[in-house]
Amino acid sequence: MACIAVGGFQHETNTFAPMGASYADFVKHDAWPGLVRGPALFETVAGINLPVAGFVEAAREDGHDLVPLLWASAEPSSYVTEDAFERIVGAIVEDLRAALPVDAVYLDLHGAMVAAHHEDGEGEALRRVRDVVGPRIPVVASLDFHANVTDAIARHADALTIYRTYPHLDMAFTGARAYHALARILAGQAMAKAFRKLPFLVPLTAQWTDAEPNRALYADVADAVRGTVFSSDLALAFPPADIADCGPGLVAFAATQAEADGVADELMRAVLAAEPRFANDMLCPDQAVRAAMAIDEGRPVVLADAQDNPGAGGTADTTGLLEALVAGGARRAVLGMLNDPEVAARAHEVGVGAAFEAALGAKSGLHGHRPLRARFRVERLSDGRFLCNGPVFSGTRTDLGPTALLAIESGGSDVRVVVGSNRFQCLDRAVFTHLGVALDEQRIVAVKSTVHFRADFDPIAARTIVVEAPGAHPCRLVGLGYRNLRKGVRLEPGGPAHA
Repeated sequence: MACIAVGGFQHETNTFAPMGASYADFVKHDAWPGLVRGPALFETVAGINLPVAGFVEAAREDGHDLVPLLWASAEPSSYVTEDAFERIVGAIVEDLRAALPVDAVYLDLHGAMVAAHHEDGEGEALRRVRDVVGPRIPVVASLDFHANVTDAIARHADALTIYRTYPHLDMAFTGARAYHALARILAGQAMAKAFRKLPFLVPLTAQWTDAEPNRALYADVADAVRGTVFSSDLALAFPPADIADCGPGLVAFAATQAEADGVADELMRAVLAAEPRFANDMLCPDQAVRAAMAIDEGRPVVLADAQDNPGAGGTADTTGLLEALVAGGARRAVLGMLNDPEVAARAHEVGVGAAFEAALGAKSGLHGHRPLRARFRVERLSDGRFLCNGPVFSGTRTDLGPTALLAIESGGSDVRVVVGSNRFQCLDRAVFTHLGVALDEQRIVAVKSTVHFRADFDPIAARTIVVEAPGAHPCRLVGLGYRNLRKGVRLEPGGPAHA
């Protein structure tokens, strides 16, 4: 039986977004639990589709002694403040040092964190952990599908596992895979590693793993694990991160260096060959609304407001798609969820059935955006606490603050909008159903999400349309204005090279 220290620090950093992540953002409970330190960690994450939960369950099945450190996450945004990074990593290191001696360390990381003072947040965190335990104690980590894997991350970790699905259905499973890699190391198995970076960026809209070429690529990734090849993974990365190492990367772990290198090189060739097949199809808001209104198949058309996805650093308060729905005279349409604490508070103040005038959205100060000025009637209210039942966030209990379902009475349309007090990616039907919205009765369901929504909404959709409404999560990468990205990287599959 081994003594394993367990912790985690999750953030996906969109350096082009307008708002950063403070320590308070990691402390609060929003979609995922707030910062938890010490013995309460394991109980807090139990039953949630999180890597740390999967790791803990697998390690406990084998009877290991687990030492809780700290686990924290915050909604994707711009840079993590120096204060937040130092306090959280400092606490992990402090608790790890107090727990010594340990036989191993596991960290639930994202892989795309950028701090105000460290371009490679996870690489720096792993370096500090390695400084505490030394070179002989194994350190393993799980990473997000969108990780911008760096040399420091690969160097300081003895093994890495990465989600293989987008939407991320396998987060807990990836944590369990990290445990099984660690178990091999603890059993004395040699673990050689290979790490490769790809020379082009892939927009999130082209990363859906149920579409080609990703379906075939990730089948190759899984099929490579056989015999003494213990693990292989491909991270398609998080492109709105202006750092040198932004972009896809792959890792392989095997009994010998030759095997690890062989798998990594084979997978790299497959990804390079697939480059022309990545698609990034989007419609402008007016086109998307017209297309949706022309479809009447007894099921809703789902419109994805992909560039205002709070799960990728979007503000969740842009109104481009909402305005198009109203201006286009959409019928039986609902959008969720738009972040506007002021309007949500006003709805709770006036109560169900009352109407009020308001300027909805565009409170984040994102340049070039305007609110939707209209008259709204309050249909339903909630405290923003509900249980997610969809595949991605299954078991997660949210705490999103005062939330309201508002009917827009201006413009002659039939459009409703879910307004909340905290940013939350609309990836679960419960966003609507906890407010009494019957989704099967809607003609149009609009979601502020890029891909994650597909796991719960595609099964009820007559058609899904990705919309190119303005937002802080750009899905057209050419001309984005990278300054720190390494030279020569193609800004999209088959696109121009960064100069």
